[in-house]
Amino acid sequence: MLLWLSSSSLVTLFFILLITSVLSGLLFLHPRVPLSFVRIHIGVLALPVLVSILALANPALNGVVGPWNLDSLAWLMAFFVLSIGLIIQRFSMRYLMGDRCYRLYFLLFTFTTGVASTAWLSDDLRLMVLCWGATLVGLTLLIRLNRGWKLASEASKISGRLFTLSWFSLLVAVIWLFQVTGQWQLSLALTDENVALFGAWERTGTNLLIVLAVIIPAAQWPFQRWLIESVVAPTPVSAIMHAGLVNAGGVLLTRFSLLFNGDVASIILLIVASISVLIGSGISLVQVDYKRQLVGSTIGQMGFMLIQCALGAYIAAIIHLILHGLFKATLFLQAGSAVRRLEVSTRVNDRSSYLWIIVGRTLGLIVGVAFWSLAPGEGYQLISALILGWSFSVSWTQLVAFGEGKMGRIAGLSFLGGSAIVYFIIHHLFYEWLHTTVYQSVQPPMSVVIIVLCFLLFGSAIGTWVARNRSSASFSLLYLWLVRLGEAKTKSVESHPTYLKQYLSQGGNQ
Repeated sequence: MLLWLSSSSLVTLFFILLITSVLSGLLFLHPRVPLSFVRIHIGVLALPVLVSILALANPALNGVVGPWNLDSLAWLMAFFVLSIGLIIQRFSMRYLMGDRCYRLYFLLFTFTTGVASTAWLSDDLRLMVLCWGATLVGLTLLIRLNRGWKLASEASKISGRLFTLSWFSLLVAVIWLFQVTGQWQLSLALTDENVALFGAWERTGTNLLIVLAVIIPAAQWPFQRWLIESVVAPTPVSAIMHAGLVNAGGVLLTRFSLLFNGDVASIILLIVASISVLIGSGISLVQVDYKRQLVGSTIGQMGFMLIQCALGAYIAAIIHLILHGLFKATLFLQAGSAVRRLEVSTRVNDRSSYLWIIVGRTLGLIVGVAFWSLAPGEGYQLISALILGWSFSVSWTQLVAFGEGKMGRIAGLSFLGGSAIVYFIIHHLFYEWLHTTVYQSVQPPMSVVIIVLCFLLFGSAIGTWVARNRSSASFSLLYLWLVRLGEAKTKSVESHPTYLKQYLSQGGNQ
């Protein structure tokens, strides 16, 4: 229907519809507009999503048009952020009904996802930094949506301070990039000729600033505190936060990949992300609060994504952040149904089950070695081989070894095979979209990769040993440390929110 439009016409139509959606949110803010208008607002939100997917489906429209870089990565991220935002706002129509900030929520949510998608479409570094700053401001306002609650106010202050540091770091990096290259357009600034103008210290300094700008929104150690505090935000806000904004570091590093190319900053990012993987995994294991479990999981998953970026596997990082976003948004939106039920274990403990487990571990080892043998010189392939082999072994154990009888194991094998087929189809599809627009940078030395891999394995082994010796002092110390690390600060905790007293007093007076 819209395929006859040129690139400039399509991007113009996209931003007209995007601005219209923000104006729709402003109109809904007026108290005289009926609440039923929210359905019209949701319909308006779907229009820029439609345009973005049509642009993504037509690679011939790719190119730089004025201040916009309309490549496959830009349209993919715009479509992803806006479609996730549309789904979550549709979910919020009933979920937040009756909240006193109901109208403001839809405006802030629309504004935040709108400027986030604009940032990824921008080829002008100034516009990119401005839009990303506006995204962080919108996210901070969403966290403190219920400003009468002390905990939400404290969480927004912590987030705001760290976001300011992140944004200022990106701003300085962009200004430094302009001083060296004389270009504000990203596509012109990051060419082989302009990158060669950087001295060793200039390149390292710029990359370290970019790393700082990335690890703060990704809640990496030692800046994970803001994400832990943010669990007080409404659950739909947490969903978009974990699905489309926390993982933005992967997109930023992909955009600056020609500059971020195997120097000391990559090694530092690799180390920080590896520590974050272990910390995030530990927090998710010891927390009993469902949202805090998801927060710990996100910290660890973002660590894996940044490890992929540090190893130059940017296409894999983009696939990771999108699939993680879809998965984590789903988990947050079903958080209200996360009550655990006591179920009787049906696992079979006979000798045949143990034989199936041994078969699964053997096959996992074979899969990992085979995957690694395809590209023995790439550090990312080594880590991918480990993850793939381990994932296959665990999946085999859960689906096949512990299957109920012959039919249960057949069903497990079928599901495992189907998942593998879907995995390869998705990776092939994303590769076709991104291989011409995403630069694959030089990786850190293999020795560094092996050290990081050994660090992850050692941390996992220590955790496993401590968990098996739960009566030891080591287990108690580690457990309590991880619990404390995943909890909010003492001054941010209220036994009974004070804003409830206001509601009760108002109800009593009536």
